[in-house]
Amino acid sequence: MSNDPGSQPPVDTGLDDIARHFVEARREGRSLPDFPGTIPDDLVTAYRVQDLAIGRWGDDVVGWKVGYIAAERRDVSGDERLLGPIFKRNLWNATGAIVDIPVFSGAGGFAAVEAEYVLQLEADAPADKLDWTPEEAEALPARLFIGVEVASSPLATINILGPRVVVSDFGNNNGLVLGAEIPDWAQRDEPDLRAQTEIDGEVVGTGGATHLPGGLRAAYAFALSRSAKRGRPLKKGDLIATGNATGIHDISVGQQALIRFAGCGEISCKAVAAG
Repeated sequence: MSNDPGSQPPVDTGLDDIARHFVEARREGRSLPDFPGTIPDDLVTAYRVQDLAIGRWGDDVVGWKVGYIAAERRDVSGDERLLGPIFKRNLWNATGAIVDIPVFSGAGGFAAVEAEYVLQLEADAPADKLDWTPEEAEALPARLFIGVEVASSPLATINILGPRVVVSDFGNNNGLVLGAEIPDWAQRDEPDLRAQTEIDGEVVGTGGATHLPGGLRAAYAFALSRSAKRGRPLKKGDLIATGNATGIHDISVGQQALIRFAGCGEISCKAVAAG
C-alpha cells in the first residue's frame, strides 16, 4: 500500500469535504455529531483524507503519533498500527509547571491523555527504504523522551468508528507534551521503562514500554515504513510518539493528569477547552 502524494489521482471532492469539515471543527473548537461523509473504504484512502487535512491546516508537521490497531480492525494492508500528525503549534515542552492541553470534550468531542515514550530522529531515514524491521530501526540513531499525547477529536465516536476514521482526523491527535530525555535508552531493558497515569489524583493506568505490542522498536519501524510508503520519509529532528504506555484515559475540561515515568521524570497537564 502506498500513499505517495506525488502519485495521487486528482483530488476527490468527497474526501476533501471530509478533511474540510474536520479542520473547520478543530479550528472553531466545536464538535461534529457524525462522521462528515462516507467513511473511507480502507486506510490508504483515509491517509489521503489526512494529507488533504494537513494541507488545509497551515502548520508544520514536527512528528507523528503511532496508534495500535487491534487485529479484528485491520484492513487488507495488514498494518497493525496507524499514524497521525503532530503539529508545531501543538508541541509543548514540560517545564515542571502544569501544562494546559486543549481538548474537545467540553464541546461534545473525544478527549484522552496517553503516556508516551517519544523518539526523535538524529539522522534522516533513507527515502528509498520502504520496509523496516525493529532491528533496522534501532540502528537508525534516535533520542528518547518521556511525553504525553493529547488524544482529542471533535468527533466523540472516533475510536468506536475505527482506524479509518481515526486516520482521517489527524490520528485523533491534538498535541504532544515533551518531557525529559531518557539517556542511553537503547541499552536499557524495556521492562525497566515503567509509567503510571493519574487523573485528579486517582490512578487510572499503569504500564510502560512493554505495554506497546512489540515494544518501542516495533513502533519505530512502523513509523519509518509507513511514512516512507506515504512519500513522507522521516527526517532528522522528527518526533515519533510510540503509542499509549498505560492505556487511553478519558479526560474532561478542568481535570488534571499526572503521568509519572519511573526514574525518568513526570509531566502534569490540565485539560482546557480547544479552540
